[in-house]
Amino acid sequence: MSEESVIPRQKSGTEWWRDAVIYQVYPRSFKDSNGDGMGDLGGVTEKLPYLKQLGVDAVWLSPFYLSPQHDAGYDVADYRTIDPRFGTLDDFERMKDQAHELGLKIIVDLVPNHTSEDHEWFQAALASPIGSPERARYMFRNGKGENGELPPNNWKSLFGGPAWSRIDDGQWYLHLFDSSQPDLNWENPEIWEEFRSVLRFWLDRGVDGFRVDVAHGMVKAEGLPDWDEQVHMVEGTDVDEKGHAEKTMDTGPYFDQDGVHEIYRDWNQVLAEYPGERMLVVEAWIGPAERLALYVRPDEAQQAFNFDFLIAGWDRDRMRNAITDSLRVNQAVGAPSTWVLSNHDTVRHASRYGLSSRTAYPNGIGAEDEQPDAALGLRRARAAALVELSLPGSAYVYQGDELGLPEHTTLDAESREDPTFFRTEGQELGRDGARVPLPWSPVGNGLGFGPNPWLPQPETFENITVDHQLGNPQSVLNLYKNALRIRHEMALGRAQFEWDPMSEQNTQILAYRLTTDSGDTVLVAANAGDAAVEIPELTTGELLLASGQSAVMAGKLAADHTVWIKL
Repeated sequence: MSEESVIPRQKSGTEWWRDAVIYQVYPRSFKDSNGDGMGDLGGVTEKLPYLKQLGVDAVWLSPFYLSPQHDAGYDVADYRTIDPRFGTLDDFERMKDQAHELGLKIIVDLVPNHTSEDHEWFQAALASPIGSPERARYMFRNGKGENGELPPNNWKSLFGGPAWSRIDDGQWYLHLFDSSQPDLNWENPEIWEEFRSVLRFWLDRGVDGFRVDVAHGMVKAEGLPDWDEQVHMVEGTDVDEKGHAEKTMDTGPYFDQDGVHEIYRDWNQVLAEYPGERMLVVEAWIGPAERLALYVRPDEAQQAFNFDFLIAGWDRDRMRNAITDSLRVNQAVGAPSTWVLSNHDTVRHASRYGLSSRTAYPNGIGAEDEQPDAALGLRRARAAALVELSLPGSAYVYQGDELGLPEHTTLDAESREDPTFFRTEGQELGRDGARVPLPWSPVGNGLGFGPNPWLPQPETFENITVDHQLGNPQSVLNLYKNALRIRHEMALGRAQFEWDPMSEQNTQILAYRLTTDSGDTVLVAANAGDAAVEIPELTTGELLLASGQSAVMAGKLAADHTVWIKL
């Protein structure tokens, strides 16, 4: 057995977030309670019992703060105010209180890299002279060239185009994303104090944690040196000769600077002021895994999203390496690994897995692109779900994952709202296809979401609504419910992990054993190949769960299926 086959047990602890299953709610698209076409906090409150019955432990909500919505709420105008489109602070309190009564934790989004151009600070900066304290809150710089007509450096926005915009008095301001999202200057102590205050504002109101947007971006390299590369919001990974991820995206001089860790040490102390087990989960598109693990050292954040696992595709070697690397580096710093297959920034995995390449990771799928094989993608998505939900650590489920929702691949240009689409003049389709409002029922406007959904739903949603799936024992929804029930009953999220020798002997099988605290052993086997494979334990063990009705036949595991077997 190779040295990497045995991975030490994850650090023990009672903190809820170590093995939690966390459900991402994208409020705009979850449930509309007032008929204005956009989801809201009232809709979240209405559907909390659904989430409890699904079996998740916590709910993470994407931004609901006051915002002009140029980037779907990730352009915040006021961090302490609920946007009227989503409700009021009283609506938030009702939602949070009901969630807690149901035993669900609440995680809210924090956007510390940039604000909206509508934020009072940026408006004050525009109205103040060069060199003023108001300007010092943002990354204002003089331009190059004879008259300052050239940007301060050659950085490019992740959304396309230059990362600098010029204002009337000739100065330029940095925006790594849209021009409506000016970057804050984290060299300014006032920014540190402001975000301590924002954290305390929501902690005082009982939130259990924060998801940190662009968590690796607040600190820029000294001198803002030129760097002529283009970083994309959604990007694949380089691998070495053994298939191990080398990086998740180019970081350059404005991502993953060492100074960012001081911010997390500071926030860790703020969270420690409060009773209970509060947490931070960071969104940091970086690699290798050792670099990401620095963010979850004991005095920093509690979790980091595992994007190497997300982008591994339906590929045995890439999945195995992502799992091995994550468990190894996180164990070394005493943090849990996290597992995620999709989110609001990525093409839904039920569609990615249906493309001709097992590792395809497009930044969008349009009508002119290769269309996924829906049946193949769904079969693989079901199989991947049983991998994700069995692994030790914490799992994240993006709303609609539990329905097997596909990407909206024929969304017309007139309906799109993602700034990436417009800043690249359509060369990058953006993320709208993964943000389509959820289908709740065949009865009612917008398939039960509400009238006039802000993004149109594809016809494929009509037969996969929540109501359709609840009554079908073989549905994706009931697969998730069963998986989450077994995961909780057997405490798989805290189990000892060990690669099964079968995973070395057969290059298409991903197989590992989980030993629970109660002494049970569960074999998880996923067939990521093209042919059925004999699994002896299918005849000697107890089949707990299979990803599909046709997963097992005559002691063999069919291609593109996963089983859980109690030994």
